[in-house]
Amino acid sequence: MFSIVLNLVGTLLHFYVAQRLHRLLRARVPAAAWWMGAVLVWIVYLLGVHLGKSDIDWRWWPEQFALAWLGLMLTMSMGLLAADLVTGFGFWWRQRAPRLLALGAVAGVALSAFALYQGVRAPAVVEQEVVLQDLPANLDGTVLVMLTDLHLGAQRGAAWMQARVAQINALRPAAVVLVGDQVEDEPLGDPRLASVLRGLRAPRGVWAVTGNHEFYGDVETTVAEFGAGGVRWLRNAKVELAPGLMLAGIEDVGRTLQRGGDVTRGLAHVMPQRARTATILLAHIPAAKLIDTAAAQGVGLMLSGHTHGGQIWPFSYLVKQRFPYLAGQHPVGPMTLLVSRGAGSWGPRMRLWEPGEIVRITLRAPRPVTASR
Repeated sequence: MFSIVLNLVGTLLHFYVAQRLHRLLRARVPAAAWWMGAVLVWIVYLLGVHLGKSDIDWRWWPEQFALAWLGLMLTMSMGLLAADLVTGFGFWWRQRAPRLLALGAVAGVALSAFALYQGVRAPAVVEQEVVLQDLPANLDGTVLVMLTDLHLGAQRGAAWMQARVAQINALRPAAVVLVGDQVEDEPLGDPRLASVLRGLRAPRGVWAVTGNHEFYGDVETTVAEFGAGGVRWLRNAKVELAPGLMLAGIEDVGRTLQRGGDVTRGLAHVMPQRARTATILLAHIPAAKLIDTAAAQGVGLMLSGHTHGGQIWPFSYLVKQRFPYLAGQHPVGPMTLLVSRGAGSWGPRMRLWEPGEIVRITLRAPRPVTASR
């Protein structure tokens, strides 16, 4: 179903952009040549969607072309559509319509360039402060660093991750948590990864949970690759991060969510009873039922990713229909939910108004309640 929607949206955007640009260039380019070229690129796009694969081999290229073309057509469409709406698709302001359409095309190119810049630049560090219920006073000020959606693969490898390690170490975290989609699909297969990951400085450890993309490839090999770098996985498991502070992690619920199954099963295994100490839950996908159940089970802080914040505006509005908690910090009853936009990207290396991020979380103990006189 996703592939069908992708093909339909990509086709509509492709031919809309082709038609509007031809309107500007028809005096210089013969119609037959223009439309033969447009159809040829469209066929290459469709072949890329169907033949592409995220493995680090030749199949990566057609997929990346298709997804990059889709991102380019989306950003180009924004500028062109703005001009069309102003001019009533050429029916109003007929003398000025061609110039406005040309300005729209330039704006579309500028948007595309900016989206590429935001996709390629280093993720920003975002500061979040969270009051965690039941957190012991001696742990007030504890710093965690959260990364999600690294999507390591052909676009981002060990060298890119080494730069992120330097960013993380500069934040002086007590612990680092990797909240799913560490790889694009298949294991990275780079022998340098283990030594890069061992460079992380976090006295209370580096912890990870799986995301949906780990299961698109060989998940056990991915787990082993990161484990060789000192990363400890929480696969429906929990650990005492410090006296009075529990860290729990559940296996990704993506396949269960698609099949309409019970997304809370992993949580029930990890937390069969309501938490009695300060508890942080790592869960890649912020599924609504899982969020509500975690809050009811006494989880104080739930960390998720998956949404990418929509990655390329205005996809954020579509993603929000599926995941209302798109990004940022949200109160859910007594629990705090924190959803990260992620440090990497999926598909085209483009982000528009939704830059990648590394999240620095400072935990705060609740203030003691003073008796009123």
